[in-house]
Parts: sequence; C-alpha cells; structure tokens
Amino acid sequence: MFAVHNRRSFTIYLLLAVVIVAALNFVSRDLFFRLDLTANGIYSLSDSSKRVVAQVEDLLTMKVYFTDNLPAQYGNNRRYLQDILEEYEAFGGGRVRFEFFRPEDDQALADEARKYGIQPVQLQVVENDKLEVKRVYMGMVFLYGDGREVIPVIESTTGLEYEITTQIKKLIDTEKQALAFAIVGSQPPRVRNISAVLQQSYLVRNIRLASPVPDDVGLLMIGGVTDSLSEEELRNLNAFADRGGNLFIGQGRVTGDLNGQRGTPVKSNLFDFLESIGLQVKENLVLDQRCSAITISQRHGFLQMSSQIQYPFFPVVHRFGEHLTVDGLEQVRLLFSSEIALADSAAASARTTPLMYTSDRSGVMTGFFNLRPLENPFFNTLNQPGKVVGALAQREGPQGLSQVVLVGDSGLFEDESGGTFPENFIFIANVADFLMGDSDLVALRSREITTRPLAELDDAEKARWKWLNVLLPPVLIVAYGLLRWRREAGRARMLEEQYG
Repeated sequence: MFAVHNRRSFTIYLLLAVVIVAALNFVSRDLFFRLDLTANGIYSLSDSSKRVVAQVEDLLTMKVYFTDNLPAQYGNNRRYLQDILEEYEAFGGGRVRFEFFRPEDDQALADEARKYGIQPVQLQVVENDKLEVKRVYMGMVFLYGDGREVIPVIESTTGLEYEITTQIKKLIDTEKQALAFAIVGSQPPRVRNISAVLQQSYLVRNIRLASPVPDDVGLLMIGGVTDSLSEEELRNLNAFADRGGNLFIGQGRVTGDLNGQRGTPVKSNLFDFLESIGLQVKENLVLDQRCSAITISQRHGFLQMSSQIQYPFFPVVHRFGEHLTVDGLEQVRLLFSSEIALADSAAASARTTPLMYTSDRSGVMTGFFNLRPLENPFFNTLNQPGKVVGALAQREGPQGLSQVVLVGDSGLFEDESGGTFPENFIFIANVADFLMGDSDLVALRSREITTRPLAELDDAEKARWKWLNVLLPPVLIVAYGLLRWRREAGRARMLEEQYG
C-alpha cells in the first residue's frame, strides 16, 4: 500500500514537472531574460533593433546557409548569429522566423543559396592532421513580401546586428527619402565612398546649387567650397533653409596643401550664411597632440627612407558633446580643420550645440600657415584647451525648423580626404539619419567597439609610471625576501626553544 502511494506521488510530481517545464518553454519564447555584461550590450538586441522589428507587418523569413564544423572563429560566428536571431524572432511578435540550412549536404540547397546570391567561399581548415582548402557557406537571405535582401558572407560578428537590422529596415521601408550633394561651381564632389554608405538607406544624388533644390530633397550636403557662391546659388541655399531644409556642411576656412607645405585662406560668402544661423568658422587651422600619422620620405646619405610621424594638423577627435549624432562614437578623423565659434551675432531663434572638441593639448595657427611636418616649432606649443570643430545649429524658418551640422573640415566627404576613414562613415551616417528624421540606427552604428586607445599621459605622468615600473618589482622582491627571512628566523627560534 505504501509502495503504491509512493508510485502515485512520483507520477504526479513527474507530470507536474513536465507541465511546468513545457509552460516555461512556451512562455520563454516571448518572455526571456539575458544578462549581458559587455560595455555596450553587444550580445543583446538593442532598442533600435527592437523598434525596427516592431514595424514588421508581414511574415519576415531569414534563411541562413551556414556550414557546420567550421574552425573556432567561424564556429563562434554561427553561435552568435543563432543567439541574436532568436532575439529577433522573440521580439517579432510571431512575424519573424529564421531557419538554418547546410548546403554542403544537399545540392538543392546549394543551388537555392546560389540563386539568392550566396556563393561558397574557400577556407583553410585542418582535418585529419592535414591543412586543406574547404568550400563553405556563411551567408543569409531576408525574404519579406516580394522583397529580398542578402548578406553574402558573414565573416565577423562585429557590426552584425547593425547589418541585419539595416537589411530588415530596407525591406520594410519601401519608399526611400532623398538627400543630395551640392555641386557648387562646375566641379562635382568626389564622394563615391560616402555615397555608397548613404545609399543603403537613402536615394543619393548630386544637384547643382545654381538651380532650386528639388522639393523631395530633405538634406543637402555641402563641402570643399573654395570661393563665394553665385547669387543664384546663395538664393537657392537660403530658400532651401527657409523652407525647413536641413544642411550638413564640411567646410574649413583654410585650405591645406601638404605637398606645398602651406595653407591658403578661403574667401566665401558661405561663411556669412553660417554666421547668420549662429556658427562662425574662424580663419585658422586647429592642431592637436592627438592626431593621425603621415608617411614622409627622408634622405640618409644615398638612401631614401620612409617613416611615419604624428602630424598635429590631422586631429583625431575623441571628445564629443551630448547629442544623439555623436553618442557612443569613439573617434573621428579630421584633416586641416578650422575652429568653430558659436557666433554672438546669432539670431534669437537659433540654438547652437557643440558636437566635437579636440583634446586639451591643442593649438591654433593663424596668419602665415606653415604646414611643415618636420622641425615645425609650432608643434611644441600645443597646450591650449580643446577647440570646437563640429557643431549643430537649429533655426526656426518661415516654413519650419532648419537644422545645420557644421564640421570645420573641407574634405570631410571627399574620397581622398575624410571619406577614406571608416570612423567618419559612422559619424556622417549618424548625422544624415538625424537630419532626415530617421534615428533608429544611429545608436546601433556606434555600438560595437572599434578602437580603445590608451589614455594619453603628460610627460610628468609618463615619468612617474616609468620609475614605478623600474623600482616597484625589485622593491616587492626585497620585501618578499625580508618577509620569508623573518618567518624562517621565527621558526628557527621556536624550534630552538622547544628542543634546545
């Protein structure tokens, strides 16, 4: 009787446990918790991605074609991808699904992957103690209604969430907004790199400022102006701003020529326009001890040798204001930038916000601009507080709010200048999203860790750390030796007292 009772109780407890586990699994599909201790929460879905996924109205299917048993690095990519896709599915409200396939085992799946634009790539793997070249699949396709987007190869987890969310956003946003690069004068801007980045989210075109800006253009980007705007260009620029159009301007007041090792001031009525909205570009060049390096050639006897040196005219910005466009950024690289002042003559309706500062080891060069990279005495005087090199102005126009982001670098968008640095792509895309009123991806772009440089120390701090590194190890060794000696001496005395 007692055994029957125990058997019945065990069966009830077992069934109850099964029901509880099943209920927890069912609920955890949509309600779950993940503890993510990384600096930027890169192993959890961001709020930006959640907002994008919430806009999915039809079934979104993500098909992943990924080979199993890859080397450790790529195997970790697969696990990370599966974890993050589970979160997309959980927050998709039943409208987001994903599937994993192994095309290497099924010719029909391999043909299907190729149809979507996912081709096998070659990897070197070690199998049976031999180095072999293996053809593997590491791509995924997004299917939504009649639309399709593809990530052909997933080589790294860095930026993967941003890439996935971008593809989803492209599918659900059927109508792209338009932005334009302004052609001032006759020379079109050389902005192929930046255009390629912006074309992922917007319709990008070049327009002549001598003609009225089309009504569908929400953002006008201007850079590298070397002369005054014509009457028509200035009139069209003011008309665009008055109707509530937004501007992103990369413009310094001095043109730097590294080959000629001198700078030339720029005279343009564009600066008058900027002052009218609260931003003044000073006629100077900003130098910073935190800067990019350049390669120079020097002759040593009969040899011509190349070496890299730091060049303070190329500041690397690490200090940012409190604004969405620069939130989470780690650095922006500028070349021959001018200082920006918040003009006292700004209209009462204009509001200005500094976005970027150089470090507190900065300086400004005015008058004669000596750009020599070597034996330049000005490099020894970089002890001024940080200078503003990027700012935002907001002004209420006759037909709405006009916003202008200004960076004091004339080559910010150019392929041969600022448009070569991936760090700048993030900043430029953030500003474009903000000015176009589409900020879902702004925080997500700068979420991944890109660089973590060591904090700069002044000479006194460097000397302190140097002597600490030199003296501390022997001091610790001597202290440990004295401690051991005292312990052994104490032991010897105790033994002598006991057995002596």
